Amino acid sequence: MKILIPTAKELNLNQENVAFSPLNPLGQRVLSTLAGYSVKDLINLYKLSSERASEELKRIQALRANEAPHFPALYLFDGLMYRHIKRDMLKTEEREYLEKHVLITSALYGVIPAFLPIAPHRLDFQMRVTIGDQSLKSFWRDAYNQSLADEELILSLLSSEFETVFSKEVRERMISFKFMEKKDGQLKVHSTISKKARGAFLTALMAEGVLELEQIKSLTFAGFSYVDDLSTDKELVFVKLVS
Repeated sequence: MKILIPTAKELNLNQENVAFSPLNPLGQRVLSTLAGYSVKDLINLYKLSSERASEELKRIQALRANEAPHFPALYLFDGLMYRHIKRDMLKTEEREYLEKHVLITSALYGVIPAFLPIAPHRLDFQMRVTIGDQSLKSFWRDAYNQSLADEELILSLLSSEFETVFSKEVRERMISFKFMEKKDGQLKVHSTISKKARGAFLTALMAEGVLELEQIKSLTFAGFSYVDDLSTDKELVFVKLVS
């Protein structure tokens, strides 16, 4: 079983560096493309100020020179979902669960283990970067598919941006999830609800050591519980009652 989660724009750099981890050959090709951009190019690509774009160029250059700081991926990313994942004071079995079952999807590193040391960077699949004549999604698709070639149970906590990097055949093997709140009889879903719930859900999977689909349906976490009537074979729905 593998659990897929995306990267995040927010980063936590206030932590101790870990040992350098080289990019794989595909990542090196992406990095080489980024290294050819000017500050002006990065302003347009990232929609950043000139100051922020200059900082990003320095990160790219440091990474290419093998001088960039590295941090475990699960701790480097610090978006809303990540802040709702239990990451501190992990028990041995909890860390082992994350090491064995969680994969992070990156536009620079590919599909990577949760604790792989990576360098700070800013790149996602919505950015118009081409590698040769391929979009980032097309460039990474075969490698993404191969990362799940032998997996029977694939749980996707990805946004469509990351999920659609995989081919249709692989996506059809995934189980996805929807997290909703119910107030005054009305169901609602939005990105904040989803991001917080994904982190809490992953924490619940880890805490219970879940390895089978039927175990997931019995989980309760952060006020959410499984609703069979709203679910399908490929999408499980969890609802939180809000007063």
